[in-house]
Amino acid sequence: MKPRGGAWFVTVAVMAGVGFAGFGIWSRQKAVATLRVTAQTEAIDPVQVMAPQHGPATRSLTLPGSLRAWYEAPIYAQVSGYVKDWYKDYGASVKAGDLLASIDAPELDEQYGTAEANLGVEKAKSAIAAVTARRWKALAGTEAVSQQDVDVRVADAKAEEAQVQAAEHEVARYKALEAFKSVVAPFDGVVTSRRTDRGAYVNSGGGDAGSHGASTELFSVADIGRLRVFVSVPQDYAAFLRPGLTATLSLPQFPGRTFPARFLATAHAFDPQSRSVVTEFIVDNPDHALWPGSYVEVHFTVPTDQNILVVPEQALMFRAEGMQVALVTPANTVHLQRVELGVTLDGSVQVLSHLKGTDQIIVNPSAGLLEGQEVRVVRGVEGYAVSDSSHEAPAPAATQLAMDKAAGTGR
Repeated sequence: MKPRGGAWFVTVAVMAGVGFAGFGIWSRQKAVATLRVTAQTEAIDPVQVMAPQHGPATRSLTLPGSLRAWYEAPIYAQVSGYVKDWYKDYGASVKAGDLLASIDAPELDEQYGTAEANLGVEKAKSAIAAVTARRWKALAGTEAVSQQDVDVRVADAKAEEAQVQAAEHEVARYKALEAFKSVVAPFDGVVTSRRTDRGAYVNSGGGDAGSHGASTELFSVADIGRLRVFVSVPQDYAAFLRPGLTATLSLPQFPGRTFPARFLATAHAFDPQSRSVVTEFIVDNPDHALWPGSYVEVHFTVPTDQNILVVPEQALMFRAEGMQVALVTPANTVHLQRVELGVTLDGSVQVLSHLKGTDQIIVNPSAGLLEGQEVRVVRGVEGYAVSDSSHEAPAPAATQLAMDKAAGTGR
């Protein structure tokens, strides 16, 4: 009985060993097959896709601008002389006609007096000529005088009368110049500069278009109750520049505060260097918080066509064939589609043609992506796009386990 029992035990042990060996071989083959399938799957580039979206109803644009006074006038002396005194300094509010400075011009005063004296002389000459002409006309028709002499006396009287008129105009000219000894504000506003002082000599060169004398402005007055905003608008947005357009202004010195502005005019011509057009807006400034010459940011909100599809900027591919996007076909292969772009929005671009709303676009295509290449669509983490480095990360747990089993270290 013992031999039989020993033989049975040996038989059972052999069968168990064969079964264990067979299970090991099967398990290892299964692990290798699983590893092969997993490796083949991991070898295909993962991509994240999205469908084109409809564009927003509006789009915003921020451009740099500059403030200018509604009116701004440099004021020059119209007469030569010495500044007797000035009465308004930097920042002073003035009304039209307010006295800014007075000029002492003794030479002009002398010329004015001479012109008045000459007028008196011409009036006396004219009076004598008129009396003489009347006397000669009374003798006309007699043998005492000829008609020729009478006509001469009458003409002399008219000539003297013309000389009186000329002298009167000369007096009026000097009287007008006398008024320019008082330098006044041309309109309501603020004095933005004063470039003269008491006793300074000034001449009329700066205010006379025909004079070549050197002169500098005495004052500068600006109307800042309203301001002009000048901004260069890109060509893409020129279609929206029309009456009714509004904008908001922001300045570094007023954080959190904005100022409304209204469209006034545009140049109707583009600068060939920048492809932009100079556009003018109006901003009310009753409290004089805004100053001419300030830098401002001009914010626009303009309507857009929502029927035009948009794609993220990172979905575009710059190739020699032109601008392209990478589409994923139903067979999970890549199709490089050439597209025509519109305007750039906030982080996205309008696509004007060759794209449908049902297309699947690769969000962040790699530079080496090829036509017809097989890809694997994955679900990306919200807020992140799949990158080329995603397939280079450590192998998933299932793949690592298969590798361990193939190496005989499976547990």
